[in-house]
Amino acid sequence: MKKNALLSILLIFLTFQLTTFTEAQGKTYNLNYSIFFPASHGQCQDGMNWAKEIEKRTNGQVKITVFPGGTLTSADQCYDGVAKGISDLGMSCFAYTRGRFPVMEALDLPLGYPDGVVATKVANTFYQKIKPKELDDVKVLYIHAHGPGLLHTQKPVASLEDLKKMKIRSTGLSAKVVEALGGVAVAMPQGSTYESLQKGVVEGTFGPMEVLKGWRQAEVIKHTTDCAAVGYTTSMFVVMNLNKWNELPKEIQQVMTDVSNEWIGIHGKTWNEADSNGRKYTLERGNNIIDLSKEENMKWKTAVKPIIDEYIQNMEKQGLPGKQYVSELMTLIQSGK
Repeated sequence: MKKNALLSILLIFLTFQLTTFTEAQGKTYNLNYSIFFPASHGQCQDGMNWAKEIEKRTNGQVKITVFPGGTLTSADQCYDGVAKGISDLGMSCFAYTRGRFPVMEALDLPLGYPDGVVATKVANTFYQKIKPKELDDVKVLYIHAHGPGLLHTQKPVASLEDLKKMKIRSTGLSAKVVEALGGVAVAMPQGSTYESLQKGVVEGTFGPMEVLKGWRQAEVIKHTTDCAAVGYTTSMFVVMNLNKWNELPKEIQQVMTDVSNEWIGIHGKTWNEADSNGRKYTLERGNNIIDLSKEENMKWKTAVKPIIDEYIQNMEKQGLPGKQYVSELMTLIQSGK
């Protein structure tokens, strides 16, 4: 009798598990994805292709509707939109909510990033090593980051003296870079920069070469100062609502993890291609690229050093190892990882 009872319980349990698995296999998960880039931008296209690849590898179980250009949530509200469930997925910049992500701000320091591939690899490796608690309210799928932020202006800048008191559009820590170099920082997202340059609200902008074509800013500037010695990056998150993530079957979570890992390299390559295209585009328009002298490069590096020192001090006041973060990043940049 006992054996029969145990057998019956086992059969009921297995039937329940099989039914649950079958239901999970047949269920469709409809997700929305807020991307701050316009639909035509290469990084938005990478994001849309990521969504298509998820749908393909889950045999249509996951369907993702993409809302580009900040149409679902604005760039500065994207992260909160995901955390609060307004959107299921989101892509935007950590820098658009300055002070919200103190550990991740280390990525945007003017450490001399050589290109977008290295910046993107470094950003992901740094996150995986540190796993800061400031991102615990979402599921981080991956991060990507642009090539070195350079100075694009309406009048030529070949020295710190030339830059003095100029109004320069910037975001996050790049605003501090502007101030350290003697300019006047004007905070605004990329979407507002073209019109602000066109109307003279600002006289220049800090950003990677890609903005010259990707955001058409070569139309409203005349000069680019190649100040890669203080090249910063802007790191960008791709995150998912934690409750939505936890609702997914483990096999679908694994698909999303696998595809996300693959897309790290894809985004990095796109950043490099976009920088190359931006350089070509601005030169075709007759704009000028100014190379700083060796001595001037050293002046710029010396000028931004207090930003790095201040970051370390602020972190250590919070009981966080700021010096270790910066040292780790420098090592990763030098190794290209």
